[in-house]
Amino acid sequence: MSVSESVGPQALPELKVQVEKILAAAKQQGASACEVEVSVQQGLATSVRQREVETVEFNRDQGFSITLYHGQQKGSASTTATGDAAIQETVAAALAIAKYASPDEFAGLADEHLMAREFPDLDLWHPWDLSPERAIELALECEAAAFATDSRISNADGSSVNTDVGCTIYGNSHGLIAGHAGTRHSISCVMIAEADGNMQRDYWYDYGRRADLLTDAATIGRIAAERTVNRLGARSVSTCDVPVLFAAELAGGLFNSLLGAIAGGNQYRNASFLLGALGQTLFPEWLTLDERPLQPGGLASSAFDGDGLATYAKPFIENGVLVSYMLSTYSGRKLGMPSTANSGGARNLFVTHGDEDQAALLKKMGRGLLVTELMGQGLNMVTGDYSRGAGGYWVENGEIQFPVQEVTIAGNMRDMFKQIVAIGNDLDRRGSVCTGSVLIERMKVAGS
Repeated sequence: MSVSESVGPQALPELKVQVEKILAAAKQQGASACEVEVSVQQGLATSVRQREVETVEFNRDQGFSITLYHGQQKGSASTTATGDAAIQETVAAALAIAKYASPDEFAGLADEHLMAREFPDLDLWHPWDLSPERAIELALECEAAAFATDSRISNADGSSVNTDVGCTIYGNSHGLIAGHAGTRHSISCVMIAEADGNMQRDYWYDYGRRADLLTDAATIGRIAAERTVNRLGARSVSTCDVPVLFAAELAGGLFNSLLGAIAGGNQYRNASFLLGALGQTLFPEWLTLDERPLQPGGLASSAFDGDGLATYAKPFIENGVLVSYMLSTYSGRKLGMPSTANSGGARNLFVTHGDEDQAALLKKMGRGLLVTELMGQGLNMVTGDYSRGAGGYWVENGEIQFPVQEVTIAGNMRDMFKQIVAIGNDLDRRGSVCTGSVLIERMKVAGS
């Protein structure tokens, strides 16, 4: 049976009825306000390794989480059960928690007039009619293509094909009950290469809402193998201050760090290196970072946020200037500012890019480090100090010379943002931030 047959748009009416029951139970038990999220997810995950099937897994998760208020006191509870008894018990548990909680003047639902009213079709439902047998075939095809690419590919660390479908309904005591069904699919490959006593590991993958738009399995295997073989002979470099080019698949992390710093929670806790930075120039004037939550087919598209507020397109960075924090209803109240409809985070971020590909950015860089691997977290959110283990390629005269490993790259995020020289057109659309490779004018590279 296809994983989408019992989970999909056809399940939404039943989930809405469940939300109505939960809201009614909360009111009957004495809650002054309530919000609830009901969800069901189902998927198929397959993996192979060394030409053998390793796993074939079906998964199905369902349940609901509830947050209710007893005046200005808040309580939350969740369960994976779905029956009437579970509803009554979970509501009672949340209400008991609320009655013991300290009053919070900022707690409570968002204002009713801010609730989402329009729910356009965001093109999120694209089920993949994928049988376990076909998923295994694709995973084996991916791995076989990797082994056929180069004789130095000595081992496989897993090729996988996954498909997931899900439905989520949000409702609150203002009368809002809305949700959506969505799909996500992926193909990935991790390989190991060996030559002259040296072993290296690398990967490639694709991920999206539509299976027909994924890179084909054989190509993913070939790219994973090429990346792995190219890592052979990696060595460290002497400590230096040089330009650093973050490959597109890693560059989104730089902007995720920005989002953490401008998130309302870190702002009101005084735990951000961008504390009070609204209106300040943080990036070159040509750079804009904007959110597009209503993007059709977007990986994070939604007509409403986690508080039920209508989402809308907006910039966070405009012409280099920080023009908005990222606020939920609660953090906005703490800061004395309106919510930006970002409860649950940002949705579909797009970064300004130029018309040069990665090869052109290497020419522009001249001499420095192309980073294709990062290790550890390495960001002090309070100071902005950034330090992470890295791997990649050393570049001289705009050309890759040899692979690099066992180095650390370091800088301060404020300096790194200002020193962005260019962003490439090699956009990576597989995550929450759509950006190309990012060239930074100078960072510390600590090696041997």
